[in-house]
Amino acid sequence: MIEPILETRGLDKNFGALNVARNINFALAPGARHAIIGPNGAGKTTLINLLTGVLKPSAGSVYLGTNDITKMAEHQRVKHGIARTFQINTLFMGLSVIDNLNLAISERMGNATGILRPAGNYSEVMEEAGRILSTLKLDNDALTEIHELPYGRQRLVEIAIALALDPKVLLLDEPAAGVPSAESHIILDAVDSLPKDIAVLIIEHDMDVVFRFAERITVLVRGAILAEGDPDEIAADKEVQAVYLGESAHV
Repeated sequence: MIEPILETRGLDKNFGALNVARNINFALAPGARHAIIGPNGAGKTTLINLLTGVLKPSAGSVYLGTNDITKMAEHQRVKHGIARTFQINTLFMGLSVIDNLNLAISERMGNATGILRPAGNYSEVMEEAGRILSTLKLDNDALTEIHELPYGRQRLVEIAIALALDPKVLLLDEPAAGVPSAESHIILDAVDSLPKDIAVLIIEHDMDVVFRFAERITVLVRGAILAEGDPDEIAADKEVQAVYLGESAHV
């Protein structure tokens, strides 16, 4: 049996009397393409925050491979191979695409020197930035300032920055949020182009995106796992249909 690259065991999170994560046992396989769905308030972003160290669990454990990272700080988890994007982008809007990427790569390499001395002075940084931009088909946007890009391409830059952290696990929190439905293929094409050794976990509102992307889907309801399976199993699950897929509710 393949060892999970990321795993939770009996994960709980309480805010006073409010229980937002309940006994979550979740495993992400190496190279997986996995989605988490569920109604509003299901605990999806809470789970991502527990995986990345933004939140500390009230009980249970988080493992990266065989290493217990439950007590590890957020920045330490990044250095150990967990990267994420956010629902609202956190880019430097006045900098170019390449400068945003260079800063992320330099920080990872430990040779970031701040904006007074551009990270692009380092040839290895520029070479890596070029490879990532090519992977996501952002080459032509390299010198464009972020605020000049359409929103869908800004989301691609976020994914590029996450890749600059050299992750084993990439967590995408609503990567298609704010992107017109007709352009959601841009995000899917980008994910399809990612190295197959990176495990990708997404939370996403758009069910078309989820069912086109995911090889496996986990359904959360009220902080607990309701169901898990491949897309056909989830689509056919009567309980999932009753509480989520059969409704017009959003993820």
